[in-house]
Amino acid sequence: MIAMQYSFTLPLDYDMAIIDRRIRDKGPMLDGFPNLRFKAYLSARKGEFGSRENLYAPFYVWEQPDGASDFLTGPGFEALAQTFGWPQVRHWIVWSAAVTDIKAARFASRNVLPIPPYAPLAEIRKDEVARSNAEAAARGGALASISAFEPFGWSLVRFALYRDMPLIANDDQIYRVGHVSLP
Repeated sequence: MIAMQYSFTLPLDYDMAIIDRRIRDKGPMLDGFPNLRFKAYLSARKGEFGSRENLYAPFYVWEQPDGASDFLTGPGFEALAQTFGWPQVRHWIVWSAAVTDIKAARFASRNVLPIPPYAPLAEIRKDEVARSNAEAAARGGALASISAFEPFGWSLVRFALYRDMPLIANDDQIYRVGHVSLP
């Protein structure tokens, strides 16, 4: 599995109702997309839940790399890039994906952490899988808990979906979930 996210930072005076409308109108277009585990359509408003910026930042989990490739080379992403610009697409190799009834998700949290040089990756992976499964079972009623890493810049992402507003911890970016696309 691959986790993927791009993010658009929007001007402080940007009418975020435009993003809400975009999510409402275009969100269902990815329902049933091949190889998609889920796509969470995310937004954040400056000052809300500690956010420093207005953001549009969808998060994906792909069952197979072909799904990500098909999406990124398809007309939907081309239209997105024409509207908002050419984003940097972050991607991680999924270590753990504990997912339940995510259609009820209304909030998400994401934290990207550096992996120290020469860290014991097998131990980190084992700990992350255990932490992710425990979070999905306990922490604030997480509907999904994803743990993944990328070995280019050596980072770890922790992503979770919630029905109710989660506790804000560390440097978590909190988002509103406008729609969840499923296979």
